[in-house]
Amino acid sequence: MIEVENLVKRYGNHMAVDHLSFKVDDGQVYGFLGPNGAGKSTTMNMMTGYLAATEGTVKINGFDILTQPEEAKKCIGYLPEIPPLYVDMTVGEYLKFVAELKKVPKAERTEQVAEVMDATQITDMKNRLIKNLSKGYRQRVGLAQAMIGKPDVIILDEPTVGLDPKQIIEIRELIAGLKKDHTVILSSHILSEVSAICDQIMIISKGKLVACDTPEGLQNMMSATAELEISVMGDADIFKGVVDAFEGVQEFRFEDAHEDGCVKALIITDSKVDIRKDLAVKLNELNMPVMSMNRVEKSLEDIFLTLTSDSTSLHDIQQMQEQNDIQQTQDQKEEKQDDSNI
Repeated sequence: MIEVENLVKRYGNHMAVDHLSFKVDDGQVYGFLGPNGAGKSTTMNMMTGYLAATEGTVKINGFDILTQPEEAKKCIGYLPEIPPLYVDMTVGEYLKFVAELKKVPKAERTEQVAEVMDATQITDMKNRLIKNLSKGYRQRVGLAQAMIGKPDVIILDEPTVGLDPKQIIEIRELIAGLKKDHTVILSSHILSEVSAICDQIMIISKGKLVACDTPEGLQNMMSATAELEISVMGDADIFKGVVDAFEGVQEFRFEDAHEDGCVKALIITDSKVDIRKDLAVKLNELNMPVMSMNRVEKSLEDIFLTLTSDSTSLHDIQQMQEQNDIQQTQDQKEEKQDDSNI
């Protein structure tokens, strides 16, 4: 569907996009994440033909966006961060104008405009001037114009920015429904939003693609270890001796307990090792009550911050991915062995 190969964009000495390569498959919602200045919007602008690349190629359905712009752009619907609206037009007038610009056959324009208004729930607003609409409805009109022409790919740049919580939920539902007929790429700073509606997540940092996987795959990649926070009543040395006796414990460190008579610690174990039950039983035998115990899972926010941190190199990321691939291969072998035993 979309092939981006060695894409580069330079502004003088500044490298905004640095040899970026990825492929986007049909019928899925892709989330495009990265900190401010990472190159997300620049990449989207090059994918849509709005900006010319310094180097590299973008192909949409096999059409090169640079050498075959008209054919490629017919396959794309684009909603920039600021919707391209003519506010002195009514909603209906504007969408008919967009249909004409996109060279939708005249006999199909009225039907297509009605379809996208219905899909974005703005039919009741068709005779309203766009300048009199709320920001949420303007965003819907922008999404409707991206859908006109029935493009295979819809690219959305920060589609929920500036909306209230109710409007965000409504736009999310609209985007989730688009993948029935379109491939969707969206950029967002709202990580929970991306996790909720995206099938694949691409993370970009300093113009480079540092990760591309499902939300679950990213979680697995970053979860070679598990963290256990625990607070108990009793002697610190005895407590540490109990923990050290367990297999799979990689690291143990004390933390401030803020309670008299309590000992608090962070225990790091292999991801597949869960010592909570046996540890609680052992501590109970030693009359050391467990005051709290919490297994900490990495959130998408934690993953994003790790992958885009200045202290995380591409080599570190590649090692994480290799470890995850090795673990997945081992898991598959174990599943096959279990099936053969059955």
